[in-house]
Amino acid sequence: MTLPLMPKATAVWLVENTSLTFAQIADFCGMHSLEVQAIADGDVATNIMGLDPVARGQLTLEEIKRCEKDPEARLELFTHPEIEKLLNKGARYVSQAKKMDRPMAIMWLIKNHPELSDSQIVRLLKTTKPTILAIRNKTHKNYHNIQSTSPVTLGLCSESDLNTAVACAVKKVQP
Repeated sequence: MTLPLMPKATAVWLVENTSLTFAQIADFCGMHSLEVQAIADGDVATNIMGLDPVARGQLTLEEIKRCEKDPEARLELFTHPEIEKLLNKGARYVSQAKKMDRPMAIMWLIKNHPELSDSQIVRLLKTTKPTILAIRNKTHKNYHNIQSTSPVTLGLCSESDLNTAVACAVKKVQP
């Protein structure tokens, strides 16, 4: 089950603004019911400002009212298909250290998979065409220090992504 953003702040808001049971709030926020009870008693999270899950689009008022009427019902996180799609895709963060590894991965791909086009390498490694051309032409500023290393080993792409790109390239080459 996915949890709401900032679950403890959400629990604080639900304790203060609804008549939901501690078990319902705990289940929704991924906490223990005793921790929710401690929030209600003022022993825990006294300095945390409550976060409204309705305003954030994580719950609807109808869902809260439904669960207030039935103590056995469980709150369900509201997810919109568009939001779900954005959350699942996400942007891939590549650290600065990994960016320095890209030339090594490019060299490995050029040597081991010459059937890959520059655009496929760009998509696979999130790099630029000028970098690929500089390595192909041996004009890259650090060319003599580049050691050919697999992009999978470096963590720049997954094995399945690499296999998919190679299979696609082979299909394009063969009639």
